Amino acid sequence: MRTMGRGAALVSCLSFCVISVLLLNLIQPSEGHGAAAPSSGSDEHECLRECEWPPAPKHCRYNFTVEWNYVLSKACYDCPYNRTHCSRPHCIPLNGVRRPIITVNRMFPGPAIEVCKGDTIEVKVYNHMVNGEGVSIHWHGFPQKNTPYMDGVAMVTQCPIPESASFTYEMVADHPGTHWWHSHSGMLRADGMFGALIVRKPAQDDQHSALFDYDLSENVMLVQDWLHSTTLDKFTANHFSDGSNKADSVLINGKGRFQPFPNTVDPATPLYTDREIFTVKPDHRYRFRVISSAITNAPLKVSVDSHNLAVIASDGDDFQPVVVDAFIIYAGERFDFILNANQALGSYCLRVQGLDGAEDSNECAEIRYERASAHVVDTTHTETDDRGGIILQDLNGPSISEMISIVNDTIPQENMVTHYVAFDFYKVNNHHYHDPMLYPIEDVALQTSSPQLNHVSFTLPSAPPLSQLAYIPAEELCESSDVLNMTERCTEEFCECIHVISVQLDQTVELVLVDEGSGVRHPFHLHGHSFHVVGQDVFNASRISLEEVMELDKAGEIPRNLDLAPIKDTVIVPSGGYTIIQFVADNPGWWFFHCHIEFHVATGMGLLVHVGTDNDLPKPPDNFPRCGTFPPEPSFSTQPTASPTVCVLVFMIWLRELLFR
Repeated sequence: MRTMGRGAALVSCLSFCVISVLLLNLIQPSEGHGAAAPSSGSDEHECLRECEWPPAPKHCRYNFTVEWNYVLSKACYDCPYNRTHCSRPHCIPLNGVRRPIITVNRMFPGPAIEVCKGDTIEVKVYNHMVNGEGVSIHWHGFPQKNTPYMDGVAMVTQCPIPESASFTYEMVADHPGTHWWHSHSGMLRADGMFGALIVRKPAQDDQHSALFDYDLSENVMLVQDWLHSTTLDKFTANHFSDGSNKADSVLINGKGRFQPFPNTVDPATPLYTDREIFTVKPDHRYRFRVISSAITNAPLKVSVDSHNLAVIASDGDDFQPVVVDAFIIYAGERFDFILNANQALGSYCLRVQGLDGAEDSNECAEIRYERASAHVVDTTHTETDDRGGIILQDLNGPSISEMISIVNDTIPQENMVTHYVAFDFYKVNNHHYHDPMLYPIEDVALQTSSPQLNHVSFTLPSAPPLSQLAYIPAEELCESSDVLNMTERCTEEFCECIHVISVQLDQTVELVLVDEGSGVRHPFHLHGHSFHVVGQDVFNASRISLEEVMELDKAGEIPRNLDLAPIKDTVIVPSGGYTIIQFVADNPGWWFFHCHIEFHVATGMGLLVHVGTDNDLPKPPDNFPRCGTFPPEPSFSTQPTASPTVCVLVFMIWLRELLFR
């Protein structure tokens, strides 16, 4: 066996030392360890202020500690029997149903971030999840221009933050409006890891400012369907057994009435946890900001008894006001509306009603006029009333595509590429939930269909492509053109890959989204960009195929509206219909496009939009974490590897000989 000379051995040792240091840096999952002390959330942040004109941006710092907690924990003392105990710091009553939850700073929903346009947001996230689960946070509604590494999608734009470690997000609040933050690692959002993210602008810069008197933190409203067991329990029961995928209840700002508690004073009148209360002054107008953190198939209808609502914005972009009796909001969407408190003194029910099989799930918050007696409700309505009239996003009401944007920009049509994306629930032998030999889908009663895009399930990469594309085997990636060529095979057998649509930087991208008849209105969210909704409709037939839609489009029978089309980042596709969106791909990166129903994205209903090339990307932050399977290390020698200490000694000897011979 050939042996190495002294010089070669020295080079080998030095190389080992350098590579060891590099690898140690590479595998560091985050920037720090330990956990910040949980906050009670009672201190008002300095960045929550009236926005100045001209703007005076601030640097806004926050600490988030993520951990498991419990409904009606020891922090609640004697809640709900002693009402004052229910508002103690860290007490989370929810709707009275005890279960594990995930909290941020021991709050549910998590702490709100409210800033002014142009502020810099810095959030240090500590992972204190005792089960070892990694976490990440997506800033839903922020395009992250020049900061794609902050988008927060685990294994796409970053590594998950491991237990006992931390990571700091930093970004500019350049997109004013109603947004929110939530986990984008596993299904943690559904168990409580979310909160409001509000970016206000000076009144002089707000075209709707004359329509309202107040825009208050107290009127930010997070609505959601809620499960009475952990999401993982519900998900596995549904996908491996006969468990339901339906919601159990509805929450408004984490509050509701569901679980009765025995009342020893008046046994006929059980006690309940408190509902949310919004206090208004008579004859004043209030801007409400509504965020949907829904996780199941159920859309949520929002209305206020005896009041009309003037809806003025969605997903952070304004449109001409439309007065409605109610609106329907889907998972990931946001709507802003004006409530005119012009009715008789009293308390009125702000209703959130589940739809599409979730009609039994509903909740009520109280709109309480000042000087009205507490809990004096509008007796013309009952708890179960369902608001009729003009309903935005109802099948028989105005759709979001009919809204008229107040942003007068044009969408370039010259350099445009169109991609057709169809989806449904497909009965293929998905090996994650069926065994082709032991319990194939065609032989069992408990069948789990797969929600797929163009008959392919999205699988997460083995390393984040934004920063570690070279680490991902090429065979794991499939381009959109390859996927369409796989359609015939994938209708018969289960297909999965890292589904990618690659587009050129600054190219106009059109996505024609086709629901082939799933029976569900899927809300799709695009990271990194807002888009124009230029078309939306339902076909006469209950089912439609991608090929039929492409033929209709080729014949000019699917129109586009390019004149003041509304701008959004999350939009529904009606069952048995289509939605067409267009955007200019001016933000280089790897951007997730996915259904925002939790079980659907978890089972592969998504794809990546790859904009530009690696040369177009900004430089990653210093010490940006890396993870996944690393490329094979080169073999340096057939001899035993020298330790770092030996390397240092050899280097010192070599240096001594060089200097003193």
